[in-house]
Amino acid sequence: MSAKEAGGSLLELMAVILIVAILASITMPVLRQQAAHRAIETLARRFIAHAHFARHQALHLGETVHIAPRFLNDWNSGWEVKRACNLKPCIDKIWLMQESISPLFVKGGGKQFSGPNSNQRGILFNPAGAAKTAQGGFVANRLILGHLQDSELERHLILGSGGRWRICDPQKDAKSCR
Repeated sequence: MSAKEAGGSLLELMAVILIVAILASITMPVLRQQAAHRAIETLARRFIAHAHFARHQALHLGETVHIAPRFLNDWNSGWEVKRACNLKPCIDKIWLMQESISPLFVKGGGKQFSGPNSNQRGILFNPAGAAKTAQGGFVANRLILGHLQDSELERHLILGSGGRWRICDPQKDAKSCR
């Protein structure tokens, strides 16, 4: 066997590298899109899991529990689940916290669980487990999540009047997202 038959030429190696580069350039946008879809689904499920935890804590402890934005009434700063302090003195007890949600964000639209008489955002779960606004009104509302890398990508987190959560993809379920 001669040296020429034992291996490939430099030209063959370059052709293989070119094919691999073309395949990678084709698949990268698809991989980024899949990562964005996975990130928005994960965050939507995490928010709902934290809301379920808040409701469970309210039922278990017989106290009002709050899930609300961490800073400045802005869901994009993340959120926290804590005991709602109505009496003074009160020691805040934070059970769960979600840090900033970038590159995801809460889009405008929906009432974002704002009280009807104020701009205060959040959901209070009373000792009976019912979802209320900070002023005591009933919450049937939604948050709309978006992604910075894909302006079309969004998920609606909807809390229905019966207290049931659902995640809605407006691109697939336009009717049920209303």
